[in-house]
Amino acid sequence: MDGEQNEEDSIMDLSYEAESPLAPPVELLEQLAHYSWPFQGQTQSSLPSTSLRKLSDQRNRPIFLQHSIPVMTEEMARNALLSFVNSRCCYGNRAAGELVIQDLRQQMLYRYRLETFSESRLSEWTFQPYTNHSVDGPKKGASPRPWDIKVHVPPMFQEETKKFQVPHSSLVKDCHKCQGRGRYKCSGCHGAGTMRCASCSGAKRKAKQSRRCQVCSGSGRKRCSTCSGRGNKTCATCKGEKKLLHFIQLVITWKNSLFEFVTEHHMNFPEELLAKVRGENIFKDENAMVYPIVDFPKQEISLASQRGIAEHTTALAGRSRVLQQRQTIELIPLTEVHYWYQGKTYLYYIYGLENKVYALDYPERYCCGCTII
Repeated sequence: MDGEQNEEDSIMDLSYEAESPLAPPVELLEQLAHYSWPFQGQTQSSLPSTSLRKLSDQRNRPIFLQHSIPVMTEEMARNALLSFVNSRCCYGNRAAGELVIQDLRQQMLYRYRLETFSESRLSEWTFQPYTNHSVDGPKKGASPRPWDIKVHVPPMFQEETKKFQVPHSSLVKDCHKCQGRGRYKCSGCHGAGTMRCASCSGAKRKAKQSRRCQVCSGSGRKRCSTCSGRGNKTCATCKGEKKLLHFIQLVITWKNSLFEFVTEHHMNFPEELLAKVRGENIFKDENAMVYPIVDFPKQEISLASQRGIAEHTTALAGRSRVLQQRQTIELIPLTEVHYWYQGKTYLYYIYGLENKVYALDYPERYCCGCTII
């Protein structure tokens, strides 16, 4: 009993200490010093030789796809506008039904996309409460190098992040938060288990009243709500286990980098809307690494392909392993519709295979808060 009391008396209030150590235990660093692990903020170690495989071993022929985009007609243009205004609560459909279409100016835009699916590996020191299970430390062997650890790769072009505990990198240490005690003095009541009654301010009776305070039953103190009257709290860092298991955690990130370019259209149309629609796919090239497109009828597309591949190569060089690349060319229809309604001329745009509508100055609007997209 006395021993338990002495232990409680020695519990320290560590509520203002850091929640995590600034560095891993020195003992662990010394034991793992001969392993080259890339940590957050450091340059990655050498990438595996598989990333340098010959393109000739992985090369598939690009595919030119059959395509057919219908020419925009007045009926299609009117139906697209009617569908648009019917989906808006403050747009009337009378104008869409009665307007007179004067001119349809259709363009076909080319959209080039390059996707580069890559994998990067970095490490970080971390810890968890130690629950008396076996420790996989340096004494059990050498830790594998980052790229020697085999993991399941997600489907191509699907981003994901996974974390793994590195074999043979663990060490058990006393919890830095509670100094290995499993709990620490409550900061609310300073270990007393009770606090001054807020109702009577500790006077046992309320001011100008003879009877005792009913909230604290005349004691002047109440049970501490922070620690439920125990005077101490279970350490949130070690969950009361008193010790922590420190280890290296491998963080593997699969990322899909995107480069996109759309040819100019010379219309008063927001280009960012084109990213939200589909186009007709006319070219697809997917390989471990792709070559720049050359001699495409639109020179801007060939130049965009060269620029995109160069940018991705520079951005990922020495940092990530490229697993797969895919480049595509799409045709996106964009039609400028000029029409007359009640003596005035207006215009709207129809874009994408979905025939979406952008109508900034539609004449029959009942409120000012809705702008199309």
